[in-house]
Amino acid sequence: MASVLIGIAIIGGTTATVLAAYYIMHLVMGGDPGGRDRELASSVITRIASLHALILALVFAQEMIEYQALRTESAVESNAVGDVFYDAERYGPEAQAPIQKALKDYVRIVIEEEWTELGRTGELSSAAWDQWNNAYLRILELAPVNAKQQSLRGHMLDEIHTISESRDRRENSGTDSISLIFWFAAVSGVIFTAIGYYPYAPDGRNLLLLSIFGVFTGIILLHLRLL
Repeated sequence: MASVLIGIAIIGGTTATVLAAYYIMHLVMGGDPGGRDRELASSVITRIASLHALILALVFAQEMIEYQALRTESAVESNAVGDVFYDAERYGPEAQAPIQKALKDYVRIVIEEEWTELGRTGELSSAAWDQWNNAYLRILELAPVNAKQQSLRGHMLDEIHTISESRDRRENSGTDSISLIFWFAAVSGVIFTAIGYYPYAPDGRNLLLLSIFGVFTGIILLHLRLL
């Protein structure tokens, strides 16, 4: 529900900004009954809109790269959890029950609590870290009695450290945010593009086209806000 309200606010706000900027400039300049300003206005609009689109495209591409990197890290983390989980079973009953329980609790906390907390505060769940630490200590306490158990213990230690490293990278990705400079440039681009249309009369067709421009720009900004 919150995402829907945010979407309505961003798209509606962007569209309202476009129409308001256009109307204010049209009133201030009194329109362009003789059509003398249209050629220059069109030239300026084209340049501003091109730069505005370039800024949006570059930031959108950067956010998508970070999103793909986060997906990759999540896959690495989940694979490492699975490896430790099944290696504990292969090690024997003295490792299976305590380590698997800690990992089950860890996964539950990450899915049910940590993802939401990371998006809201930019921080990882301390409860998830506690379960990771619990599994780590259980692995350290293992006393291998043969080469098989020695190998499994070493592999579990490697994978539990991989989980920790993936968590750190996930937290770094979660704290990344789009610079205020970008938002200033994005909003400025919307306003300057809209005011460039002041020579055109505020009839239904022109207002519809401006609204489409505002809605589309709002959709892009919404995607950047949610990534």
